[in-house]
Amino acid sequence: MPLPNKEPKLIELEQRLSEVNDIESVVSLLNWDQATYMPAGGAAARGRQIATLKQIAHEKLTDPALGQLLEDLRPYEANLSYDSLAASLIRIARRDYQRAIRVPSEFMARLSRHQAAAYEAWSEARPANDFAKVQPYLEKTLDLSQELASFFTNWQHIADPLIEANDDGMNVAIIQPIFHQLRQQLLPLVEAIAAAPAIDNSCLHQFFAEQEQLSFIKGVIFRLGYDFNRGRQDQTLHPFTSKFSIGDVRITTRIYEHHLEQALFSTIHETGHALYEQGIAPELEGTPLATGTASSVHESQSRLWENLVGRSRGFWEWFYPQLQGTFMRQLGQTSIQQFYRAINKVQPSLIRTDADEVTYNLHVMIRFDLELAMLEGSLAVQDLPQAWNERYQKDLGIIPPNDTNGVLQDVHWYVGLIGGMFHGYTLGNLISAQFYEAAIVYDPEIPVEIERGNFQRLQDWLKLNIYQHGRKYTAQELLERVTGNGLSIDPFMNYIRNKYGYLYNLKF
Repeated sequence: MPLPNKEPKLIELEQRLSEVNDIESVVSLLNWDQATYMPAGGAAARGRQIATLKQIAHEKLTDPALGQLLEDLRPYEANLSYDSLAASLIRIARRDYQRAIRVPSEFMARLSRHQAAAYEAWSEARPANDFAKVQPYLEKTLDLSQELASFFTNWQHIADPLIEANDDGMNVAIIQPIFHQLRQQLLPLVEAIAAAPAIDNSCLHQFFAEQEQLSFIKGVIFRLGYDFNRGRQDQTLHPFTSKFSIGDVRITTRIYEHHLEQALFSTIHETGHALYEQGIAPELEGTPLATGTASSVHESQSRLWENLVGRSRGFWEWFYPQLQGTFMRQLGQTSIQQFYRAINKVQPSLIRTDADEVTYNLHVMIRFDLELAMLEGSLAVQDLPQAWNERYQKDLGIIPPNDTNGVLQDVHWYVGLIGGMFHGYTLGNLISAQFYEAAIVYDPEIPVEIERGNFQRLQDWLKLNIYQHGRKYTAQELLERVTGNGLSIDPFMNYIRNKYGYLYNLKF
C-alpha cells in the first residue's frame, strides 16, 4: 500500500520495489508448490520458470533508475527519524540495491535453475540413501556459492557475504568465538547428563495415527495464535514456512506415526516463523520491510515457541489433558510429569530436527564448520560424508548408519547455498532466550497465563517489540532495543542449566 508521505520520488521508489516484491512472492509460491503438490515431471519446467522470474526481479532491483532514486532521496532521508517508515524503507532498499548490483542477473538465473534441479535430486537421493546421485549437484552448489562470494570484495572470510545476506552485520569473526564459547559450556553439560539415570521416553514411540496427530496439532497452533484465515498447513519432506504476503503465510509438516514429537514440535517451530510474518505491521505490505529481519531473529521466534514455550511444563498443564483425551490408549497411564520429562530427554541423536535443546547446537556447529571447510577449499564434496561421520563421532559419540540419516538429512545445501544459513539456528536459540527473558521481566504473569492456555500476552509483547517492525532493524539493533544488551550466551545457558539441572538432578 502507498506510504502516507506523498514525496513523489518516495512514491516512485515504493512502486518499483512493490513490483520486485510481487515477482519474488510468485517465486516463493512456485517453490512452495514444488515442495508440496507439484508432480515430479514438472521439475525441469519449474526450474526454468523460477529462473526467468528471478532474473526479471533481479534486473528490476538493479535498474540504474532505482539507484538514482535512492541517491536523489538522500537529502530527504537525512531529515527523517531513523525509526520512521520512510527512512527505514530507503535505508533497507539502498542496502538491497547495493548488494544486488554486485551480482549479475545471468548468475541469478543460473543459480535458480540449479537450485530447482538440486532439490529434485535430493528428494530422490535422501530416501534412497544415494549420496552419489546428489554429489554432482552439491559440487555445483559449492561452485556457485564460491562464485557468489567472489562478487563481493570487502570480506575477511569467503563465507562472510553469504552470512551477511541472511544476517546483516554478522560474519565468521563474530560467530566463531560465540560458537566456541557455547561449545565449551555445552560439552560438560552433555557429559554430566549422560552420567545421570536416563529418562524413559518410550511413551512417545507408540502408534499415533496421522489424522489424529494432525487434528490435535491444528488445535494447538490455532490456540497459539496462528491465523488460518491467512495461512494453511500441508505436508512435505522437510518442514518449512512460506510467506507470499502478510495475508498468506503457509506452514508445512511431516508426520511419523511412531514418533509423536516429530510433527508436534516441528509444527510449533514453523508456527513461530509464521506468527512473526503474520504479525508484521500491515502498512509494510508490498515493501522490502514486510518480512522478518535476519535468519537469526526468525529462528529465535521458531525456537522460542518450540522450546521455551512448547517444551515447558506450563504449556502442558493446559494441553496434556487434551492430548491424553486424543490418545487415551497410548497416554492414559502416563502422568504429565512423565510426559514432560520424556519430551525433554537429552540423548545424542543423528537428526538435527529431532535433537534436544542441550545437544541441538552441536548439530548446527558441525554443519557450520563443514560449510567453512568446503568454502575454503579444504574439504571436497566427495569427502563430505566421511567428514560428517567423523564429526558426529567426535562431538556426539555416534556414527550415522547411512547417509539418509547423515549428510542427506537437511534440505538446505540442496535447495540453497553452502554457507549463510545454519549459523542462524544457534544464534536464534541464544536470541530466543534473551527475548523471552526480557518478556518475563516486562510481564511476570506470562508463564502463569501460558499455564491457563492464554498465549495472547506473550503474543502481544512479541508483536509490539519484534513482529511489527519487519526488517526495519538488524538483529543486533533489535537486540539492543528490546533487551538493552548485545548477543550473549548467558541467558540461554542459564535457562538450560536451570531446566536440565532440575530434570536430571544435577548440581552446578
